[in-house]
Amino acid sequence: MRREYLEKAFAGLGIRLDSGQILAFERYTELLLSWNEKINLTAITDPQDIVIKHFADSCGPLGKEILGTEGRLADIGTGAGFPGIPLKILCPDLEIVLMDSLKKRIGFLETVIDELSLKGIRAVHGRAEDLARTKEFREQFDLVTARAVAQLPVLAEYCLPFVKVGGSFLAYKSAGAQRETEQAAAAIRLLGGGKPEIREYLLPDSDYRRSLIRIEKRRETPKTFPRKAGTASKKPLYRDRGKNDAEKDVKIKNPGEK
Repeated sequence: MRREYLEKAFAGLGIRLDSGQILAFERYTELLLSWNEKINLTAITDPQDIVIKHFADSCGPLGKEILGTEGRLADIGTGAGFPGIPLKILCPDLEIVLMDSLKKRIGFLETVIDELSLKGIRAVHGRAEDLARTKEFREQFDLVTARAVAQLPVLAEYCLPFVKVGGSFLAYKSAGAQRETEQAAAAIRLLGGGKPEIREYLLPDSDYRRSLIRIEKRRETPKTFPRKAGTASKKPLYRDRGKNDAEKDVKIKNPGEK
């Protein structure tokens, strides 16, 4: 990867990389491509595409001043470490927990953390539905991120239980997220979220349009959420049947209720 291209891409976000950050992104790319031959981490293997579609995309909130550079962040369904690791490279004061349900990916993430000598970041193996019910993680984060994980009605149930009241959930989406946000409105309210804010922008040096959906946590998430593993994806709190059905869909029964 030419470092000039890396610098240009981040400059398009209004971010200037120092030499250490450039070296970190270069090594991250090498590890990603090497491990991708053994386990499925990404379908994007061209180094320039990795810079734009993974690194710049992950750091878009920094360029748009949507995300702060300090605090505690959880990256849900992080996969190959996006957006958590790029954010850590740029924001060393962020305390980050990467969460993923596949043990092999955790091994890759731990290797990247070690190779890049990153501090204040760790990878945790587990499903979001289980981890969000632990005292260690429930409502303990200033910011929770998720990128390319699920549709927003499902994603909200995965992520909002991790956010402390006054914190925010940030969903990385493709362009045209308004409809998805409308579908999730009732679920977001039920889970303690406020009105979603949408920012749309173009990734640098490309025609890729992205949407960032920011949801502030207004009140505690009811203890019945998240539901047991697999339920949110099979029975979303709000299914696309029309706006009049929204409230019906969020009035689900508590565990054990007949």
